[in-house]
Amino acid sequence: MATRLTGFSKLIITLLILAIIFFAGKYFLDNTSVGQKIKDKAEQTDDSNMSNGNDSKNTDTNSASTNTGSKRDPNDNTLRVQLVSWGGYAPGLYFNEGAAANTHSRFFKEYGFKVDFKLENDLINAMNAWIAGEYDVLVQTADAFPLYTAPDDIKAFDPTAFIQVDWSRGGDAIIVKRGINTINDLKGKRVAVAVPSPAQTLLIASLEAAGLKYSDVEVIKTTDNLEAAKLFRTDDIDVAVVWSPDDILATRDVVGSKILLTTIEQSHIIADIMFAKKAYINQHADMIKGFYEGWMKGVAEMKNEANHEKAAKYLAELNGISVDDALGMMSTVYWTGQGDNENFFGLNPNYKGQKGQDLYEKMANKFVEIGDAEKVAPPWRSVIYTGAVTAAKNDLKGSQYDAEKSKVFTSNAADKTAPALSNKPVSINFATGQSALTENAKTIIDLQFAEIAKTFANTKIRVEGNTDNVGSRASNMTLSQKRAQSVASYLQSQYGMDPNRFVIVGNGPDKPVQGCETNATEACKAKNRRTDFQLIAG
Repeated sequence: MATRLTGFSKLIITLLILAIIFFAGKYFLDNTSVGQKIKDKAEQTDDSNMSNGNDSKNTDTNSASTNTGSKRDPNDNTLRVQLVSWGGYAPGLYFNEGAAANTHSRFFKEYGFKVDFKLENDLINAMNAWIAGEYDVLVQTADAFPLYTAPDDIKAFDPTAFIQVDWSRGGDAIIVKRGINTINDLKGKRVAVAVPSPAQTLLIASLEAAGLKYSDVEVIKTTDNLEAAKLFRTDDIDVAVVWSPDDILATRDVVGSKILLTTIEQSHIIADIMFAKKAYINQHADMIKGFYEGWMKGVAEMKNEANHEKAAKYLAELNGISVDDALGMMSTVYWTGQGDNENFFGLNPNYKGQKGQDLYEKMANKFVEIGDAEKVAPPWRSVIYTGAVTAAKNDLKGSQYDAEKSKVFTSNAADKTAPALSNKPVSINFATGQSALTENAKTIIDLQFAEIAKTFANTKIRVEGNTDNVGSRASNMTLSQKRAQSVASYLQSQYGMDPNRFVIVGNGPDKPVQGCETNATEACKAKNRRTDFQLIAG
């Protein structure tokens, strides 16, 4: 005989069925690829609605401009980060599982917040959006950062750098027309360069390596590096500072032209950083620390080339390019990890290489000198936040987080006569007949060449000693050799440079300065008692 269900029994069964449907659906969304895609699509739609003003609270707060940081909904758990078209951002996209904010991002799974990366190559638009609170984090280079920290209208928002992302390694280049073979040959030439920009920094540092000034070339200012490459194809320009792959493409188009140097040789001049408002960092310190640490994990995992394809896929999607092109973008940078950031932010007292402070403070003064800034930017220490780097030091252990090792050089006899990329004569005074450096001589080396050596860390340094004609030629040959070696030995001991990086040459009196061949005056003799620093391919 059939038994009828009571009303209460029907209720219990209905609740059980609903529970089964709920948990089955949750399992489907959380543990299957199809379910994950459905969740992501919903999140992206929600984010899009909010960015279009459908959330009134978000619209009201994003329109506010205040130096206390963004007034966005305090419950908003998404870090909004601006990017440009650059291969240095692959580790972050890789760790985030793409550009859009999503719940299968490792930032979300491991640190509890989402990251939304947006491509914005117009830096003025990006800055305005950052001021309005639409971006939390912007990208820039350390050398150009003074242009953000000096002007009062931007300085009021306390832009504060908290991470180094990469060093350019081939992504920037100087290309030249026929007949230009060294940096010294740039004197008097017409140079197309984006102003102000990292390209300008690359040019200035290159000129200094040849003992030249910015005023020794005729600068043709452009709005960006792409325009510089276009101008190079005309008859009016001798030299251009460009991005890769325009260095290859432009030199293919101009017969007899070539790539003079890239950031492969000048390896420590263009460093990408990220910054936020100081108030935002103070209010969201845990999020900034999590973002930094997650990015460092991404960098560590990118040391395994098997992960490059995945990162390239996300980089390609963001930029609307092919995966092969994205891999090409990635090949022109060195991603900086935890140890590199400790070095860059001056947290490793034993590090003697190029630091963020070196680049920032040099260009802060240089921009004023050449008229691109009205006043010198505030000191480096006042515009950085090292809390994230310091906090991660205890959590990120293992060789995968170590800093980049210095290049290992090998001695080669052919280096004594190899063509030089640049030549910088420096007058270093020695006591008569002596080869020991005085304290004054060490200071001259520090001021006139040490920084160049750190910037061009991938090149060899040929040190050529020269004398006047007082005394026998044989004794002068020996003396000049010893003096060149004493200069190299100082750089090795003071800055930790590889001994094999130096090529020692003693010219004696055989290479006098032009116009002083006869050593007829004391002034000429003084000019001939010099040391030449030459950069040659490593």
